[in-house]
Amino acid sequence: MHSALLENAHFRTVGDRGLLVEYGNAIDPVVNQKVRSISVAAEKNMPPGVVEIVPAYRSMMILYDPSVTTPKDLQDAFISLEKKLHDIVIPVPRTVTIPVCYGGEFGPDIQVVAESHALSIPDVIRLHSQPEYIIYIIGFSPGFPFLGGLPKELHTPRLKTPRTAVPQGSVAIANEQTGIYSVESPGGWQLIGRTPLKLFDPARPHPIPYRPGDLIRFVPISHDKYFQLLEKESMP
Repeated sequence: MHSALLENAHFRTVGDRGLLVEYGNAIDPVVNQKVRSISVAAEKNMPPGVVEIVPAYRSMMILYDPSVTTPKDLQDAFISLEKKLHDIVIPVPRTVTIPVCYGGEFGPDIQVVAESHALSIPDVIRLHSQPEYIIYIIGFSPGFPFLGGLPKELHTPRLKTPRTAVPQGSVAIANEQTGIYSVESPGGWQLIGRTPLKLFDPARPHPIPYRPGDLIRFVPISHDKYFQLLEKESMP
């Protein structure tokens, strides 16, 4: 890892128990890799008083116990971690395949997405399912992956009025991102399809089948195939 990893880092206190470390001002795979690398380094060399480390797109929130440490001590500790980054190996990205039934009852907004870009619905499906998307972060709800790499032809604003309940498995678009509602929740993204896979299950040894840095590939499936897979997912 580049030795100048933290030369542009900006540290900002958040309340009396948080320190935000920022690495630039853009959503970028290289910046995100820096965030994940320093997070791994910190977890392997946890500074005293740190309660939790929460990596995001281009930043990292450090939650700490103020009776044990101070923001200045943490800033010094995290800068010193830079010297250890050459020993840090982040997990090799995995490619996770997500089957999606696009349009119809599962993608009520796909027509809006198509019309706003002068595309046909098959064009939207083709464009959306072509890339391998990097998982920048998992958040908002358990297992919700924020994915980068959406083709520019599909960049579409959020809904003006969010839905009060978005079905589990809904695949959606918001501006330059795409993502999957892993559990039913409110949401304002444009819904273009749905996966039958259960992406969050606290009963599994690994409740979420992917992690930040992994790649997601969407595979279009038919309506019938959706229900076949859904039935399989429901089996004990």
